[in-house]
Amino acid sequence: MAGKKVTGKGKSGWWARLRKWTIRIVAGFFILSILSVILFRFVPVPVTPLMLIRCVEQLTDGRSLRMSKDWTSLDKMSPALPLAVIAAEDQRFEEHFGFDFDAIQKAQRYNERHKGKRLKGASTISQQTAKNLFLWPSRSYVRKGFEVYFTFLIEVFWSKERIMEVYLNIVEMGEGIYGAEVAAKEYFHKPAARLTNREAALLAAVLPNPRKWSPARPTAYIQRKASRIVRFMGNLELEDF
Repeated sequence: MAGKKVTGKGKSGWWARLRKWTIRIVAGFFILSILSVILFRFVPVPVTPLMLIRCVEQLTDGRSLRMSKDWTSLDKMSPALPLAVIAAEDQRFEEHFGFDFDAIQKAQRYNERHKGKRLKGASTISQQTAKNLFLWPSRSYVRKGFEVYFTFLIEVFWSKERIMEVYLNIVEMGEGIYGAEVAAKEYFHKPAARLTNREAALLAAVLPNPRKWSPARPTAYIQRKASRIVRFMGNLELEDF
């Protein structure tokens, strides 16, 4: 028996349905992403993709499951904390709209001169917050595109204070340790409200690789980096913190 012949009308109907569902999916993504950003403008973040990924890694490797977090409002943290992470990660945080193009150009020139070595990034605190809250850790262009999109959204809908508050509550600060409050208690046996400039600088110094370095047992490199951060903190004049 001869198979059914696909008519032009059938083909056009299939493409029409595909186009319709594609539009629905894209529209749904935009609506849900915007609503999520607006929601987290007011609601503490319960969990992030990175936290879940780390839990899976722990179970896969046969380690004990650990995910310690304790949401703390920015006004209950030491003023040294936002100052330290700005000094260490993003000194133009209050000035830019999510992206520091001067830093991006400098990083590109550095990477061109040092090909084959570890790439130098230029992510702002806003970008890191968007990545940590909504996305997964990778260096793909797809992930970077979503990061740009969510960074734009949080800059539109959130204040700089809220971006900093979310960042300091969800950032990874050790194996299974998330946020400044848990980190302060884990490493310095005190709440985040009582951290000194030096302690805040040590926390900020390990952020590029918090599972490799420890603020409580800093290497000579971390000690030097923390000292530079403390000096930068003394030179910063912040309006919002």
